[in-house]
Amino acid sequence: MATTTYTVTGMTCGHCVSSVKQEIGKIDGVTSVDVDLATGLVRVDSAGELAETEVAAAVDEAGYALSA
Repeated sequence: MATTTYTVTGMTCGHCVSSVKQEIGKIDGVTSVDVDLATGLVRVDSAGELAETEVAAAVDEAGYALSA
């Protein structure tokens, strides 16, 4: 099991949080996604290590971006 934290920029509301959780949740191996709107922190629990590019693509699909 792996837990990774990312910072997502551009989220402003509950709908934003829902979109990010939904898209990241589609990645194979992801077991849970926790998003803190106030800080932009996204904690992803997964069965194994995830490629950051895969997470970035999911966040992009939701309409937001990973912070560098």
